[in-house]
Amino acid sequence: MIADAYDCYPEEACGLLVGHPASNGIVRFVVCENMAHSAKVYSVEPKVLMRAEREAEADGLEVIGVMHSHTHTEPYPSPTDVDQAPDPTWHYVIVSLKRESPEVRSYLLVDGVITEEQIAVG
Repeated sequence: MIADAYDCYPEEACGLLVGHPASNGIVRFVVCENMAHSAKVYSVEPKVLMRAEREAEADGLEVIGVMHSHTHTEPYPSPTDVDQAPDPTWHYVIVSLKRESPEVRSYLLVDGVITEEQIAVG
């Protein structure tokens, strides 16, 4: 995800998180083109989302979240991020490139409420 954020810079990167909803374990990351081609917002093409959902289902998995980057701001959901959050069960991972070292945070966005969650790598 971090490599994708750097590859897309100065635009925001985005991608889908595919995994097990019961355990919140991520199995794979699906890189997506940012259809907005913007440094301030992102948009995943609906056809790409549908394809990712079908492929996940074929493997007994689900799309359980989305990642996007913030090119010049903190790794915290913007008002636009909160307003555009498509699914209250998803995990919203933000990779910030604001500082010398990238920062990664994950959030749940439910009814406008932002809750940070721990990220476990392993």
